[in-house]
Amino acid sequence: MATQTGLPAAPLLVIRNDAPSFPAVALSAEAAPFTPQAASSWQLSDAERQFSRCAAKLRALRTDSSQLREQLNLLFDQLISENYNKTQDPNIQPEDVCALLKHASCLVPLNQEHLVIKLCKLVHHLLNQLKVIMDEQTLDVLLNYTAAALRACSTWTHSGILLALSTIVYGNGPQCQQHLNDLLGEEGVLLRYSCLSQPDMELRHVALACMANICLRIPGQPPLDDEYRSVCFRVFLKTLQAPTPSDTDEVFYCRVIQAALKGFQSCLSGGKWKFSGGEALGSVLAVLKRLMFQGSPGVSVEWPAVLFPAPLPQYESVSAHKPAEPQTQPEAPKDTAPPGKGNKKKKSRGKGKKTSTGESRGDAGEEDDGEAAPVPQRGGGREGGRGEGEFVSKPPPPSLYPSWKRSTSDSEFSDPEGSAQSKLRLYHGRVREGALRCLLLVVYSVEKRTLYGYWSSFIPDSPVAGTPSLTLVTIILKDPSAKVRACALQVLTTMLDGSRHFLAVAEDTASPRTSYTPFSFTLATAIRELHRSLSLALLAETSPRTLTQVIKCLAYLVSNAPYHRLRPGLLSPLWKQIRPFVRHRDVNVRVSVLTLYGALVTTQAPLPEVQLLLQQPEGSGAGSLTPQNSALSWRQRDGVTTSQRTSQTHSPLVPHTPGEGDSSPLWLLQLCVSLVTQPREDQSDSRGAGTGGSVALEPPPVRLEALQVLSYLVRGYISLVQSCLCEIGQVSARCLRETDSSIQLHGAKLLEELGTGIIQQYRAESSVPESSRVPVSQVVRFWSEVLSGPLNGALQDEEHPTLQMHACETLSCILPQAFTQLPEKMQLMCITVLLGLTYSENYLVKVAAVRALGIYVLFPCLREDVMFVADAANTILAALDDRSPNVRAKAAWSLGNLTDTLIINMEKVGVDFQDELSDMLLLKMLQAATRAAADKDKVKCNAVRALGNLLHFLRQCQLTRSAFQSPLEDAVNVLIKTVQSVVMKVKWNACYALGNAFRNPALPLDSASWAGDAFSVLCHVVTSCNNFKVRIKSAAALAVPAHRRCYGDEKRFSCVWLSLAAALKNSEDTNDFLEYRYSTSLRHTLSKALLHLLSLSQPQDMPALSTSLSGEEAMGIKDHLFKYLKAEERGEGTEGEKDTGGDSSNPQQRVMGLQQTLIRLKGLKADEEAQREQESSKEVVVAFLEDLIKNCALN
Repeated sequence: MATQTGLPAAPLLVIRNDAPSFPAVALSAEAAPFTPQAASSWQLSDAERQFSRCAAKLRALRTDSSQLREQLNLLFDQLISENYNKTQDPNIQPEDVCALLKHASCLVPLNQEHLVIKLCKLVHHLLNQLKVIMDEQTLDVLLNYTAAALRACSTWTHSGILLALSTIVYGNGPQCQQHLNDLLGEEGVLLRYSCLSQPDMELRHVALACMANICLRIPGQPPLDDEYRSVCFRVFLKTLQAPTPSDTDEVFYCRVIQAALKGFQSCLSGGKWKFSGGEALGSVLAVLKRLMFQGSPGVSVEWPAVLFPAPLPQYESVSAHKPAEPQTQPEAPKDTAPPGKGNKKKKSRGKGKKTSTGESRGDAGEEDDGEAAPVPQRGGGREGGRGEGEFVSKPPPPSLYPSWKRSTSDSEFSDPEGSAQSKLRLYHGRVREGALRCLLLVVYSVEKRTLYGYWSSFIPDSPVAGTPSLTLVTIILKDPSAKVRACALQVLTTMLDGSRHFLAVAEDTASPRTSYTPFSFTLATAIRELHRSLSLALLAETSPRTLTQVIKCLAYLVSNAPYHRLRPGLLSPLWKQIRPFVRHRDVNVRVSVLTLYGALVTTQAPLPEVQLLLQQPEGSGAGSLTPQNSALSWRQRDGVTTSQRTSQTHSPLVPHTPGEGDSSPLWLLQLCVSLVTQPREDQSDSRGAGTGGSVALEPPPVRLEALQVLSYLVRGYISLVQSCLCEIGQVSARCLRETDSSIQLHGAKLLEELGTGIIQQYRAESSVPESSRVPVSQVVRFWSEVLSGPLNGALQDEEHPTLQMHACETLSCILPQAFTQLPEKMQLMCITVLLGLTYSENYLVKVAAVRALGIYVLFPCLREDVMFVADAANTILAALDDRSPNVRAKAAWSLGNLTDTLIINMEKVGVDFQDELSDMLLLKMLQAATRAAADKDKVKCNAVRALGNLLHFLRQCQLTRSAFQSPLEDAVNVLIKTVQSVVMKVKWNACYALGNAFRNPALPLDSASWAGDAFSVLCHVVTSCNNFKVRIKSAAALAVPAHRRCYGDEKRFSCVWLSLAAALKNSEDTNDFLEYRYSTSLRHTLSKALLHLLSLSQPQDMPALSTSLSGEEAMGIKDHLFKYLKAEERGEGTEGEKDTGGDSSNPQQRVMGLQQTLIRLKGLKADEEAQREQESSKEVVVAFLEDLIKNCALN
């Protein structure tokens, strides 16, 4: 160090230059007590001191300094020799590094090529190891310098210059616009050095790395221009498609492929990428698939140049004429056993041999498997700064895998040869990993519907028999690298994510066809093959991180596969196979197992197969399963000591939970409860959450996932868990008492799911027999315990508004029949808390409280309480003026519910309730609903529902009051305007609201100025709206008025009739198949409306009716009316029936009603002024009806 710094070495006394110096302080009684300075303020590492000294000396140099070249050489060597990665957080400021590099670039002339190379090494070294983010000035200076060096210096220096340039442009591509043409233009230096004809592999590698770093996008920055990105993309693709040159070292060429793959990733992650046509995508997928198997032993196939979106298995047939091993692999020794014998021999040796904790499948060159599993990342490291060339030699793999995967023993070749082979395997593994990462980004970038056509190239759609196809499953089962297997699993998981609609076609319940294979059967076979392959991977996997990926992939498969359309038996083996992993030593594995169980109990719940599995005792068949015993053996080998084996042998095979060994059907419920509430059996896991000193519960992720599975169980299989209602309530109460807010939150959610499940059982449309429901007395007892427990604290916990919100939602999930029987004190507490929380400052809490009030106003025991209705109304009206649109939307929904209550009370209680309710409150509700109907669409759709109810509720004495005149007209005009909305949900609700208003006999439909507009807009919608459900609602509204006078004069009546007749004629005209399914319901409602108008018609209406009921048009109307009268079209006709108050009449009653209409029409007397015209028209109508009745009688 003395030589480097120029300080003389003391022979007798060593002076510590790095010792801190303290200022002199006079001793005094008044002096402050001594406080040592923090170590970080004065204790610098050797690298930091070296950098400071060298930087100071370098800044002192000038271009005219004597011995400039020698001093620069010495300083550059000293700076490059330091390893800054050893210091966790080096105290070297980025601005100091930038100043040093800018000054150094001014000192090094371009004619001193050796110094130029050293400066480039220094730039790469400092920027890469210190992760320096350069300012714009430094970036511009270094870019200009390297660009000038590329032009002025000899070719032999370009490799080092490009290495520095790749570090400079890392993530700075968009800021290099002025240099991009020189680098990536037609004669650009990077294009010249990265072309396929470039013989220097090192130069080609660093040029590709430089292009990759230019394309790299840092989050928050704009992407590179599409023009240059496309240029780089084409270069990368050509590089990947090119065959391996015969005269090139394969390790070097692997580095070239790696650089191209990194560039590929940078292009795909730099924003949405659009492939130009299917062939471009097919070319990309083809080359990535080839590189997925780069260097895999035993793989020798004819790879296609393009993959097409059609199942063409002949592309990947394994060539029987080519050698099983690539030329780069060493020859197998003569004493190598065949695969079968080799496996047998390995098994016998494996019993007495332990492997290290982090050991993978024996890839001799594989990196440490303790690293994180691969995740999709936007970018990579700077080239050359990630320890390339390092490799780790590992022991032979476990014997569970085929012989071709076993590493060759080190004794079979010399040390240099073994090192070379290990290094080659390492680089081949990196290429495969990079290809899979690129494939993952392609899956993210391409639309799923487009990607489904290529599934058969990556997912097997037939059982592997004879010659196996090369797919992702091949890598998952056979690749020696745990990282590569994890990447393949991540790609498969991403492909499965969101594929529910695609896989919904799969079906194999019918008998197989021999003439052809339906696509549905092919998909079903693919699902079965994925189950089989992933189950094998579950048994074979030794890396905990990759094992986690296997289980997650299974969870995605289970979540998206249509098991109700597949033959039973797929889930049962999987259900039993994953049991041992519930007690796995790795937390992530345990969490993923619970995630998989959650997927199993949510998929198409309730699924009969899962229902049977839930009812099986925990220990049934567990001991007889060979796969579980196999899984146990490798888990015991993998990093478990002899003493640990003795104490943990029972855990993987039979998890110890309460009730173990008994015949309790809900073993999964017991397991989840034990994971949430009971201490861990193995207290060595430092991540366990301690609750009482030495007692440690399961880690929070495990407990949260167990609570999630409990919620799923309650949601899908309430009939099975209802016997444990109180126990689950106790678990929730315990969670609510804890300090961890996430545990409290999941405890509240569990209560919410329980309440919702019980309410579902008691709904009118529920198919659960009354004897199988949770008894109301038990529900009352359950909620009494909950409301007297820690839920009150959660409701008042203002520090955790999300918890408050879910506690409010829990209150809204009380069964109305049970709420009636709760003690009055508890009822009052619930109401008081909810009314108070509607004024919370947090909008989430306010939304939940307002929603809960909207549910409470429908409770039978509360809806007749005028005081509660009035309090709820005032609270909801206040929330309707909130600044948050979410609060206003939920307040409008609650107001709609409250007005539903008014209608129910009007029908059941009668005038007494209407008399007690304040007219002023009704007026405020009418005005507030009118204002809300002009709000956002999600507010508007419920506001118009409330308006319809209020217009139905108002009495004659209120409608005639002057205070109501203007609000009434405003309300109806708002409804008329809303019917013309482009949002179908709003339109539907507005039509419903107008129909509801028409039910009020006190409403002056015959004389009001707005009545004509109301009928006109409904007539327009019924004939022209593209949405058939809206048409149904408008037709039902037009059929509501019970008296002829409500339809106004004969002109308006004629308009309504002709509109309904035209709508009936065009009831099948639609271009949307989804709408066509409602055509039957539409015809049902229109026919009923036409018959309703006939029953009300008067002599002055006959001319218009006769015109419609004569000629060709009459035949179509007669045919539809005949089908309605005979109830031949049912379909989804209930839609119209609900809208008109229900149409439960049978065909005989409908015909009888028509006969009464005929009798009434025959008795009508025409007006004197138009007697002849009306009589002749009446005869046409009567003849039409008689013919219709006659046809009904004959058929």
